[in-house]
Order: sequence, then structure tokens, then C-alpha cells
Amino acid sequence: MIRRVRKGGQADGAADALVIFGITGDLARVMTYRSLYRLEARGLLDCPVVGVAFDDWTLDQLVERARDSIVETGERVDEEVFARLAKRLSYHHGDFTEQATYAEVAKVLEGKERPVFYLEIPPSLFGTVVHGLADAGLTKYARVVVEKPFGHDLASARELNETLHALIDESQLYRIDHFLGKMSVEDILYLRFANTILEPVWNRHFVSSVQITMGENFEVADRGHFYDPVGALRDVVQNHLLQVLSLVAMEPPTGRGVDVLNDRKRDVFVAMAEADPATYVRGQYRGYLDVGGVAPGSQTETFCALRLEIDNWRWSGVPFFIRAGKSLPVTVTEVRVVFNTIPWLGFVPKDAPRPEPNQLVLRIGPRPGARLRMQAKEADGPMLRPVQLDMEFASFGGEGPTPYEVLLEAAMRGEARHFTRQDALEETWRVVQPLIDAPPPVEVYEPGTWGPSSADDLVRDYGGWRNPWLPSAH
Repeated sequence: MIRRVRKGGQADGAADALVIFGITGDLARVMTYRSLYRLEARGLLDCPVVGVAFDDWTLDQLVERARDSIVETGERVDEEVFARLAKRLSYHHGDFTEQATYAEVAKVLEGKERPVFYLEIPPSLFGTVVHGLADAGLTKYARVVVEKPFGHDLASARELNETLHALIDESQLYRIDHFLGKMSVEDILYLRFANTILEPVWNRHFVSSVQITMGENFEVADRGHFYDPVGALRDVVQNHLLQVLSLVAMEPPTGRGVDVLNDRKRDVFVAMAEADPATYVRGQYRGYLDVGGVAPGSQTETFCALRLEIDNWRWSGVPFFIRAGKSLPVTVTEVRVVFNTIPWLGFVPKDAPRPEPNQLVLRIGPRPGARLRMQAKEADGPMLRPVQLDMEFASFGGEGPTPYEVLLEAAMRGEARHFTRQDALEETWRVVQPLIDAPPPVEVYEPGTWGPSSADDLVRDYGGWRNPWLPSAH
């Protein structure tokens, strides 16, 4: 049987079983099967994979769903690799509210000591499933991986935490934010701290502002039932983009403890003032109200722009601007560090326009890369012109693993730095809570534009929003 220790026991070492609740669902179809296949291909999957769901499927049906799902993602299937994956799979159907389901899981896990339970299920079922696992004696050395959303505001996030912490320790709880599995997001960490040339200028003395943009050129489509209760702020800002911001703004992580990185990220959020609704713009693209599943007269935002402040020695006085939305001109996610402008130069004409400031752009997607935008002399005169030094990471390192590959492997190895910790999570909700409590009315914007014009007012004193760096056509 699984070894029984007190609640909060540390599950050291690699997992010896991966149990996926909700393995017949849409997330598994889109993400999980492909990630497991790619981990198998890389030789990184070395434990049984147990599927648990309500659907009355046979194992053959599960294997067929796995193959079809992998093919649908565009992944080329190597039959030898898939055969190895299929041999790891087992399936058990049952009602998550019935203890017999967990007794069956316990029987399957006989002799396993370090299971990972991955909950690909609605958050409303997290407590039910973890309670069932705990009652069956399955959580003592376990790690429990849960999907977002982890609450819809500060109060609900705390309530969910209290429910789960009554059953398992925080060290056992792994909250997925797929942005933390993106290699391009982790590249921010390496670019900042593995290059001493950046550290002297990475502060309020040299940086004028930071802009974070997440644009999607597609609409909500058939996801109205999901999106309408959520909106852009909860969907991507409170979680994904604030996690990106923390990597841009954090102090150097020192030491070797498992919590070092999460400690520094928390420090950023603690130093952030609560967001001000006066510097928050909400937009809704024209036609959103016609989407199926959207409530009549809905005030849900499909675009938002806001200003945040970090009141510490490194960043005091430097605004962090975020904009994100759907039905925008392009699909791109980037961080743009805008440095201070230079004084007048005596060797250029007095009537020459003030050159634009230097900028460092970190493109998270598509085609992750880094751009340094600088000034140089024009070839045929004394005027300045902008030049840029570009690098796409794939040109040097090749294709990296997908986010869910990174996160599933990290969960099975017990690498908590890839997941969101409770104290940091609650701080992010604290920061955005005023925007939830007192949101301005949504302003309609035309599809294919950069949201309401009032979003431009937020950055008017800082040179306006910069056009994103788009991948060049191959």
C-alpha cells in the first residue's frame, strides 16, 4: 500500500505514478496526450499513467482518443513511441463524489509511494476529489496539480486554499499557469541574470517604463459560455501577465532552496500598490454581444489596459503598462523595456527631432526572441536613425518543449518553481481586486484595432504604445 505519513509529508523524488482526473476532457485532447507522447519520445516518462473520468470508456477507447488527439495537434506519430505510451495507460471510470472511485484508484496504486494527481477538472470539484483521495489514504506523499482558474477574486481564492489546505500541505499543491511552462518566459530569467551587462541599467535610474502586450487577432468564437463570466482581466492579466511581470521586475534569486524563485516573485507582488480603477480601461469588440453564450447586455471586457506601480528601490516611479485583448490587429505577446531618452546632442542639427529611447523587446510568442532597438548615424548625413539587433531563439537552440511538457515533467520531478505559490497568488488578486470591485464601463472598439482610444491616454506621457515586434515572414 501507499506509505502513510502525517499531512504535509514531503514527496521527495520522481513520481512513480501519474493519475489524471478528467482524462476524457477537452484539455486532455488539446494538450495532455501530446505532452505525454513527447515526454515518452524524449525518454522522460517512466511511470504508469492512470486515467480517471466519469465516461464509461474501455482502455481501447482511451488509447484511440490519445492517438487521435496527438494527430489533431499536428504531431507526427512514431508508432514505436506511441506503443510505449499506450502500454503505460490504464483507465477507470467512476463518479468523483463516490468513495468507491477512490478505493479503485488506491487498488491500482498498490505499492506506489509518490503519486502525482493531475486534476483536469473544474475548480468546483477540486475539494471533492482531494477529499476523496485523502480519505482513501492517497495524499500523504502525493503531489496534486490543479488547473486555473484558482478563484475568481481574492475571497474565493482564499476560500479554495483553505479547503485544500485542510487536506494537503501547500508544498504538495502545484497550481498550473501554462505561461510558466513557456521556454520563452523562462528565457527572461536567463537573459536578465546570466548577462551582467543588463543589471546596471535594469532599474528606475535608466528605465522610463515597461510595456507588456498580449494581443490575439481572433474573437471569442464558440467559447462565449466560458469567456463571458471571466473577461480579459481574469483570463490573462491576473495570472499569465503578472507572472511575466514578476520575472521582469524581480531581484536576483540567490541560494539553492526550492522556494528561492517564488520568494523573489512574491516580493514583487508585495511591493505593488493596488491597481487604480482611474488608470484602467475596459473594452469590448463590436459584435461580442452576438456571440453564443454571452449574456444580453454583457459588460464583460474583451480588452483591458492598465497601469501598475512597484514601490521598491529598483522600480519606484517606473510605470508598468499592460494591455491584452481579443480581436486585435495581431497575435503577439511581448515585454518592452523602454529606457530614458537622451539629452540634446551637440553634434546633430538643433532642429533634429529627439530620438526615440532605446528599447529591449522580449517576444514571448509567436517565434520567441529578443530585439535591442538603438540609435545610429544615417549613412548620408548627421541625423540619427533607429536600428535594431534581432535574435530568434529557435535559430540558436532549436525547438523547445511545449509548456505542458515542461509542467508535467516538473510536477513529476517535484520542481515547484514552475508553479504558482499561495502567497504570491493572493497578492496578485489583492493587486487587481479594486478593478473587479469598481470597474469602469466597457467601451466598444472595432475588431482589428488596438482597443478603445482611451487606452492611449494611459501611456501618452511615455511616448505612447509601441507597435509590437512581429515575426518576419519566412
